This record gives sequence, structure tokens and C-alpha cells, in this order.
Amino acid sequence: MSVNTSNAYGKITISDAAIARVASQAAMECYGIVEMVSRRFTDSVAELFHRQPQGRGVKVTTSGDRIYIDVYAIIKFGVSINAVAESLKEGVKYKVEKFTGMIVDTVNVNIIGVKL
Repeated sequence: MSVNTSNAYGKITISDAAIARVASQAAMECYGIVEMVSRRFTDSVAELFHRQPQGRGVKVTTSGDRIYIDVYAIIKFGVSINAVAESLKEGVKYKVEKFTGMIVDTVNVNIIGVKL
């Protein structure tokens, strides 16, 4: 799927993969995030055959002009999970909204593990 919008100059289409890539990059910039992880084993196997994973650890769903994002991450040991999750939500939401010009409805954070 993709997000579509129109303005006076024409139509703009942004793919879910592009949104996922931006969200993944924004997530990695947040303090306390060690790495993004695949949601399922089949995703890990699929990444072996691609040179650059597109939006690793991020699932994007679009409906109309709304964007729903699920983030799967490993955090650093010793940091507040709640603080990191809130920072991650705000950072991803801000950067994706700035990138797309669309509304990010929800950002769900899934902490998969902790690294020392």
C-alpha cells in the first residue's frame, strides 16, 4: 500500500517502504535503542537476500491519509523502558509526519529484548 495526497501541482504517492525506512532511521537516532529487529523469522530470512533492509524492525500500515506504525527494537540495559518508548514514539511520529505531511495515527513500540 501507499499514502496518496494531491495539491495544486499534482499527485504525491509515498510507498510504505519509504515510510518504514524513515521510521527505522528515526528510531535508531533515539537514545537507548541498540538495534531494530525483524518481526518474524521469515522476515530475517528475507533480509538475507536483500543488500539493504528496507525499514528493518518497522511495520507500516496505511489507511486513507492515516499512518499506523509498529516498531520492534532492542534497548540498552539500564535505561528506563518507559522513557525510551515515549521518546521513540515522539521521535518517529515527528519525523514521519515531517517527511510525509500526513498524520501518524499511532506508533506502537514493541521491546523485543535488552542488550548489555
